[in-house]
Amino acid sequence: SSRVPLSNPIFRRISRLADEQGVQAFVVGGYVRDHYLRRPSTDIDVVVVGSGIALAEALARELKAKVSVFKTFGTAMVRARNVEVEFVGARRESYTRDSRKPEVEPGTLADDQRRRDFTINAMAWSLNGATFGELVDPFDGMSDLEECIIRTPCDPDITFSDDPLRMMRAVRFASQLGFQIEEETFEAIRRNAERIRIVSRERIVTELNKIVLSPVPSMGFELLELTGLLERIFPEMHNLKGVEKRGRHAHKDNFLHTLKVVDNVARRSGDLWLRWAAVLHDIAKPLTKAYDPRVGWTFHGHEVLGSKMVPAIFRQLKLPLNEHMKFVQKLVFLHLRPIILSEDLVTDSAVRRLLFEAGDDVEALMTLCEADITSGIDAKVKRYLSNFELVRRKMKDLEERDRIRNFQPPITGEIIMQTYCLPPCRAVGEIISRRLGIRLYDKELLTLAAKQSGLCPACFEKVDEKQGRGVFATMIAYLRSPFGADMSSVNNVLSNDALFKVQSDVIRDLASRESCIFVGRCADYILRDHPRAVNVFITADDDDRVRRIRTRTGCTEEEARTMMERGDASRADYYNYYSLRTWGAAATYHLCVNTSALGDEATADFILQFAARKLKMTF
Repeated sequence: SSRVPLSNPIFRRISRLADEQGVQAFVVGGYVRDHYLRRPSTDIDVVVVGSGIALAEALARELKAKVSVFKTFGTAMVRARNVEVEFVGARRESYTRDSRKPEVEPGTLADDQRRRDFTINAMAWSLNGATFGELVDPFDGMSDLEECIIRTPCDPDITFSDDPLRMMRAVRFASQLGFQIEEETFEAIRRNAERIRIVSRERIVTELNKIVLSPVPSMGFELLELTGLLERIFPEMHNLKGVEKRGRHAHKDNFLHTLKVVDNVARRSGDLWLRWAAVLHDIAKPLTKAYDPRVGWTFHGHEVLGSKMVPAIFRQLKLPLNEHMKFVQKLVFLHLRPIILSEDLVTDSAVRRLLFEAGDDVEALMTLCEADITSGIDAKVKRYLSNFELVRRKMKDLEERDRIRNFQPPITGEIIMQTYCLPPCRAVGEIISRRLGIRLYDKELLTLAAKQSGLCPACFEKVDEKQGRGVFATMIAYLRSPFGADMSSVNNVLSNDALFKVQSDVIRDLASRESCIFVGRCADYILRDHPRAVNVFITADDDDRVRRIRTRTGCTEEEARTMMERGDASRADYYNYYSLRTWGAAATYHLCVNTSALGDEATADFILQFAARKLKMTF
């Protein structure tokens, strides 16, 4: 047997202690594999034929290090000198059909190696004095390592049926290392793919993230698709696959296109969430696919619907529902914007809007968009990339000229009152507007949005602060009319969202040119990346609100209370739908204030004092 010169002094310490205790000890698994692959590793697994805990405790005492003992699992961890050493007693495992949790009993080194997932992870080095550094490789893992092969040490059907997560690990190692999965092992994954359903989503997504972070992620996703795992763990991505042809019109395979985009991003960035944005950027194309005999296949609105699908996908995959999700959602929503810019005459106002919408994520967005150019026509790719460079130069020039992220502060108020009952929200806004000499925008936004879009003002008034139908309803509409037989329902689904986008552009444009106050309409969310926005939620006691409604409308108390409750529900639906935040929750805003406690004038004073402190300004 060949011997390895184990240079880390911790191995000699473990060797001496194991001999003193009269137990056999071996380094096994990933550390051994990575040594031969010349990959750095600081996680050492030591298998002890006997008590792993006793050996760990002896090492910890000698090193004066902390030991973490997990008696239930018979393992112990010692952290010392930039390495982590996990000790475990050699064991034999047996599984029941409906669980991936094994029955465990003490065993030999051979038993322990037999239970390992792959031959390249079943190699061991002896740590005992007489055989120190000797390689123990009963399944010829070294040959598989040299030939770049993933193979199970035992019958692969049993290996994968016992612990179906190993199927994901096979794909992950292949993707990380650039290895091939041996044919019989590959076929066993296909036969056992359905077993992946008994594995927890948390364990699956850990492997999925490692595939996304691998050097060439497409390799892992292709293997997931070929083995039948992808349609079981991530059906939305599986559904991208395929080409449909009508006459001379055919669309590209969106699955293969997505893989190219992910690989393009991977060459430029190791950011996990930017890579996830690449994975999901076209995820709604199957649901928005329609055929137009004049132009062929279209996917109108796929960026809007795709961004709305992101939270459900993150929830389903057990990915974090935090700022990482919102980052991915933003990039999916905006991923067409720079491409459209690069096709048109690049105007200052268009670039300025892009900068406001993307905020600090503009560089990540540009990276995604450049990666999205996957045409096989070199001249077309060069033209797009050249135009993108022009967009980048324009952005740099604008930022230097305008200091675009440091305009005077717009003060936004997300108001709890319904649209037909303006006080106290508008009253407080008008007081602040008067004192600062800046404009207040409420219904005026509808007129400006209509003027900018060329649409009738009634279009905006009709959907003012009303949500779209939601992602589920949108999906149903698309599924009922996938090939454009009757796309009117789909256009209606997207119309509220399109009008919201126009209104958002108006708000951003105004905020870029002047200090102002916005009443409602998700202005706090639209300007969430503006460093000088102050977001205020203004409310009042229910009795005060009812009294104001009655004074304004002449209705009964019961009618006023019904109006108030309906207005609250409608406004909450609208705000929650577009912002993915919680309307009225304190954590959503910079300041929440109740006018019943202070009165309108004193509330205005309080808001101005708060804004002055937050912005480090004097008014």
